[in-house]
Amino acid sequence: MSRPANIPGFVVVPRRRVVERTLSWLVRGRRNVRDHERLPQHSAAHLTWAAITLMTRALTRPATG
Repeated sequence: MSRPANIPGFVVVPRRRVVERTLSWLVRGRRNVRDHERLPQHSAAHLTWAAITLMTRALTRPATG
């Protein structure tokens, strides 16, 4: 996402917040905090596992309201 050229000063880019929030949720996983894996496939597998864990928690969370 690029910054709008016609607006001076600080501008919040709308989708950037969503991406940064999602990445922070994935990095919250214990093994994703540091990069100690030898192969990129292992890091990708851990990120996939963290995404699966987040999704299953979201789907099984009781409805509020």
